[in-house]
Formats: sequence, structure tokens, C-alpha cells
Amino acid sequence: MRSKRHAPSREDFMLNEQRKTEQGIFDHNTMRTLGKLFSKGIVSKLDHLIARGKEADVYIAEAGDSEIVKGQQLIVLKFFRIEATAFSNMKDYILGDPRFERQVGRGRYSIINTWCKKEFGNLSIAIQAGVHAPTPYVYSGNILAMQFLGNRETIAPTLLDAELENPEQTLKHIIKDVGRLFSYGLVHADLSEYNILIHGGLPYMIDFGQAISIKHPRAPEFLKKDLTNVLKFFRKRYKIEDSLEKCYGEVISKNVRKD
Repeated sequence: MRSKRHAPSREDFMLNEQRKTEQGIFDHNTMRTLGKLFSKGIVSKLDHLIARGKEADVYIAEAGDSEIVKGQQLIVLKFFRIEATAFSNMKDYILGDPRFERQVGRGRYSIINTWCKKEFGNLSIAIQAGVHAPTPYVYSGNILAMQFLGNRETIAPTLLDAELENPEQTLKHIIKDVGRLFSYGLVHADLSEYNILIHGGLPYMIDFGQAISIKHPRAPEFLKKDLTNVLKFFRKRYKIEDSLEKCYGEVISKNVRKD
């Protein structure tokens, strides 16, 4: 006989997760930083938790009256946890990146705040390059405010959860955006079906904290890993075959900026 108990809804699950983690997330420094975002008109109301990652928790918030978020009803606030489980890995991505490695002190707060600044900077470069990604608005301490992808009723699904009408075209868009990012000197370095959202029928890259300069010694390795992850997903889910060597060659040969 089957139990009549139902599995908790996604909303109930996220509410429970929020209750369990809020004590740890909103420490004194984070609350002070959040207060600054309220006072500057970036945020008018903190809503609810929508995602949890290895190093951050993501909340929906109502936008304030600042010109920075003009025209937006909802925004995303990404809180980087001071006690992040991925803390040791963060240092590897930062210390190998010539843009940020001199800015990192020895303390945990220094690493986390630099990681937040790094994601803001990487997102800014992605937008400048024409990559489909959430627009970053502002960062302060360990909090990043950026564009919300979705609406009040639904959040943009991940590539894993979406039902694509034209997977071949979506794959082409992703490879093209990988190339655009490379042409502006960046490799995402953690691309997969979990950090690509489908919004307005287009794939949007998210989670740029670990993105690295193409001058990083492991940049070629990470670029191949990004492409491998994406190609593996489309091959398994949609039976689309494409060559890693071909895609890698297209990215590095056709996307060299000419300033």
C-alpha cells in the first residue's frame, strides 16, 4: 500500500532550506552590506530563496528606486557564504588569474569578497561581449545584485530541466557565446547544463565567479572541459553529435579580438 503522504513542493522545500540557512548567511557583516543596498535604493524588499550553490545562496528581491535598477520589478541577490564549502577551490581560480590574484589577502572575508567582485567583473565583460547572461547591477562585500531571469510566476529553467523546441539551434547559440566570451579574454570554466538557463527561448550562461582570463595557465584545459560538458549533454539528451576538436578550433580561431 502506498503512503498518502506527498513529497513537499519545490516552494515548501526552498522555504525549509531558507529557514535552515538564514542564520548562517545573514551574519553581522552581511546584514550591514544588505542595509547599504536598501539605503542606496537597489533593493526595496528581500523576497525568497530560489537556489543554493556550493559557495552562494540566491534570493529574489524587489527592486528599489535607484537608476541602476530602473525598469526592473524583480532582481536577484547572490549572497556568497563566508563559510563556503568551495572556499579552497576559490583560491585556485583567483590566484591563477592575473586580474585578481594581487587583490587577495589571507583572510576568508578577503577571498569571498574578491570572488564576488570577480563574478561582477566577469558578468560585465560577458555583457560587453554580447554573451547572453544576466546583467550585473552592483556588488558590495559578499553580495551581488543582478538581473532576474523569469517572472513572478516562474523562474527560467536550467538547460537540464527545459524542453527545447530547437536543440540544434540552442547548441549553436551556446558555442557562439563561448566564442564571444573567449574573444573578450574569458573562459567560463564551469559550464554545464546546470548553469545555463533558458530565458525567452535563448540560453543564458550564469555563475561566472570561476570564469578565468585566457592568460590563466589552465585556460585551454577549462575551455575544453566547458565544451565537453555541453556536447556530452546534447549528445545524451538530444542525440546531437558534434566534434570537440571542431568546436574548440572554431572558438579559438574565429574569436580573436582586433582592438
